[in-house]
Amino acid sequence: MPKTTGIQETKLRWKQHDNLVSYAKDAWDIAYGSSGTVSAVSEALTQAGWPADRVTKEGIDWLKAQLIRIGHVDKLKLDGLKEERKTVIGGGLSVLSALLDLFSIEELMVTPGALRNGVLYDLLDREDESKDTRALTVSGLRKAFQADSAQAHRVSKIASEFLKKLQTFEEGSSEWTRLQKKISWAAQLHEIGNVISHTDSHKHGAYILENTDTPGFAKHELHRLSLLVLGHKGKLRKLDIDFEDEHLVCQLLSLRLAVILCHARRDPEHSAVQLKKSKTIDRCFELTIDPLWAQRFPQSNHLLQQEALAWQKTSWKLRIQMA
Repeated sequence: MPKTTGIQETKLRWKQHDNLVSYAKDAWDIAYGSSGTVSAVSEALTQAGWPADRVTKEGIDWLKAQLIRIGHVDKLKLDGLKEERKTVIGGGLSVLSALLDLFSIEELMVTPGALRNGVLYDLLDREDESKDTRALTVSGLRKAFQADSAQAHRVSKIASEFLKKLQTFEEGSSEWTRLQKKISWAAQLHEIGNVISHTDSHKHGAYILENTDTPGFAKHELHRLSLLVLGHKGKLRKLDIDFEDEHLVCQLLSLRLAVILCHARRDPEHSAVQLKKSKTIDRCFELTIDPLWAQRFPQSNHLLQQEALAWQKTSWKLRIQMA
């Protein structure tokens, strides 16, 4: 039967991971549960008169109290609970109860679907770049659509450097790593639309990502990646993105600046261009440019000035100062 210590042990193990903030209550709309324990708990609660196809915190607490009252699996008789589930329902319920507490889930919607075998191992492998299916997918797409690997590397390197200056997460944390991965992938794929046409190539690239088989990527991940590819150049005011999403805005700006600095398709001298968030003005970035650099690279300087004008048409600002 589920004991408090079992629930506490589950919480302790989960709290050892530093990425729980990724699943804060304001980061999702609906919580779904599938397979095994979730289905068994849902069926037992439904038979006891609780609403069908959902598991609530109150229902969990009620079922937990019933199991503790019964005291032993040999005496366990609950309508809707299959015989083969009796020996494992206590442990499963402990884990489920702890997860609802940790993620502040009031109601879990039960789905008849299931996670494919090995999906959790796949998620763990994402910590190892060489085993991350998404990284292999990005590499495969870049090659399949004949994107220039040298240019992709240049843009990726500089975009990542800019993003480091804007990140609020601690370097090396799971959130920091996640954002860096995404901008690197966007940089590697930003030119895949060229295989169709150099005109509106950013639109072609985004379309390819939205309509190509991309193993490893969740739908929302892929959409975010396609937005970065779509927005790496062109008019910002026509870009259908959430400018309230500060992390996405920082990624977008970093990528656009990197593309500008690499416009000549060679390694740029970019140490004289420094990016940071304004400490005095809300929703404002500051780009400091060495005047001598601006004289040596007038085209790059012109493109950066145009970029500042483009951001004026959004809810964010990019201020350029010569120093």
